[in-house]
Amino acid sequence: MKRKTLLSLLGAVILTGCVSTIPTKDIKLDSASDPKVNFGGYKTFAWLGSATIINDPSGQWEPPGFDADSEITFLINRELRNRGMSEITGVNNPDCIVTFAAGVDMETLELQIEPQTKIESLVKSPAGGLVIALVDAETGVIIWAGLAVGDVLETPDLATSKARLDYAVKALFKQLPK
Repeated sequence: MKRKTLLSLLGAVILTGCVSTIPTKDIKLDSASDPKVNFGGYKTFAWLGSATIINDPSGQWEPPGFDADSEITFLINRELRNRGMSEITGVNNPDCIVTFAAGVDMETLELQIEPQTKIESLVKSPAGGLVIALVDAETGVIIWAGLAVGDVLETPDLATSKARLDYAVKALFKQLPK
């Protein structure tokens, strides 16, 4: 009996230690890839121009001093390098082109049910999304696209913003075929 209790307690401690304190439950992920593509054959990449995120002059969702565009670019570069790919610039021809787009809608509405009265009502529920696309440089065809959509945390701190982006980008690239 003591052994079962000890094992249960140990299991609970291990599971508790694995739980993240960064809120990511709201982030929904999806991706699609061309089933005919051998992703292992892609060794180099280049960026398609410069991607940007909508401006947030009032600081409602992007902490002051935080450049989400640069952070997303850094995270995507990291994930591609972790897959053994190298960024190339200049006159060299890359195997694929990388781009992303992100947007935020602070006025999104969502239907919610009041728990006690069971009455449905529309409430403001700011949402944001990130799309990452890989394009075959030779054909111009999108070979993979990943989408992350989640709630926008109003006035988040810098560490939370970075951690949520890191989670989204890392989780999307886990869905990229090998």
